[in-house]
Amino acid sequence: MSDSLIIIPTFNEIENIEKIIRKIFSLTKPFHVLIIEDGSPDGTASVVKKLIKEFPAQLHIEERQEKLGLGTAYIHGFKWALKKDYEFIFEMDADFSHNPEDLVRLYNANTLEGGDLSIGSRYVNGVNIVNWPMSRLLMSFFASKYVKLITGMPIHDSTAGFKCYRRKVLETLKLNEIIFVGYAFQIEMKFKVWKHNFKIIEVPVIFTDRKEGESKMSSGIFTEAIFGVIQMKIKSFFKSWEK
Repeated sequence: MSDSLIIIPTFNEIENIEKIIRKIFSLTKPFHVLIIEDGSPDGTASVVKKLIKEFPAQLHIEERQEKLGLGTAYIHGFKWALKKDYEFIFEMDADFSHNPEDLVRLYNANTLEGGDLSIGSRYVNGVNIVNWPMSRLLMSFFASKYVKLITGMPIHDSTAGFKCYRRKVLETLKLNEIIFVGYAFQIEMKFKVWKHNFKIIEVPVIFTDRKEGESKMSSGIFTEAIFGVIQMKIKSFFKSWEK
């Protein structure tokens, strides 16, 4: 039994899903994987189910009928994980933009350095992004600067989606009260972890844009983040934040 679960939301990831799962299971540190599958028409779920026969103890799938948003996928996965005995719960993309080799570094940040939330950070040591167009890079970089300015969070990469939570963090957060589903979901989770005074560690990583499959990014999720951050900050003044 592993103490660590990696949650990977998928929609049309047939080019990547088998490779990312096999890569994770090849690591020296044992991990379990939960796929949150949002009804991909390309057959992603079928590939995962085939692999479950090979890795019945390590690999799991939860299927939803349609694409319901990144945030709801992770909340679904968090609730699933908390019903089990996992002590560390990860967020990770399926497209290799998050390097599986860095999973152990995030794990070590929590286990060896006392972190409650470790973040694979693109911006803690300069800008570490490969193969992004300049427009997208600037939008992401300044989004994190904007979030830091509005919220006061001492986090360089507030929109990062490569993370490792201690179980107690997710148990403390009221998951049913998470309101955002897109880009702002990542900001909201970090903001609430920070407001509860948990220890956050940023681990420098290199983010490489996907080589196969199509990006799920859209302008709408940036709009949600811009206005959502202000709304989130205002509401925080009227809330109690205890561990």
